[in-house]
Amino acid sequence: MPVMDGIEVIRRIRAQATPLPFYIIILTGKGEKGDIITGLEAGADDYLSKPFDAGELKARLRVGRRMLDIQKKPAARITELSQALQHIKVLQGILPICSYCKKIRDDKGYWSQVEIYISQHSQADFSHGICPDCKKKYFPELCK
Repeated sequence: MPVMDGIEVIRRIRAQATPLPFYIIILTGKGEKGDIITGLEAGADDYLSKPFDAGELKARLRVGRRMLDIQKKPAARITELSQALQHIKVLQGILPICSYCKKIRDDKGYWSQVEIYISQHSQADFSHGICPDCKKKYFPELCK
């Protein structure tokens, strides 16, 4: 006598967390309605009783393949989005900024230049330039 029956095997398989979906077909000599219900409720995706038709089994296997293909796309996308979410840095809330030097105070009370703070808390990169007003103020000789 086996250590566990097919129903118990299915329950244990379904209890384990797996990264990708799988499809379980029960192929058995038991064909009563109660057996079918028990098998499907245990976690089987399909149920086929013996004697079975080989063509029917192949068709059910193709259905299983289609189902797995359909399920893999969202599973892969969820994994990709979860990984992307771990790398996203977000600026939110109110940023305390000095009215004079324009440094920003972080949550720990440290003051940083705007460029440093934003670089640390977002995916933004900076390139520096001079606006027309500052050009007139600091480099009037270049405005002639």
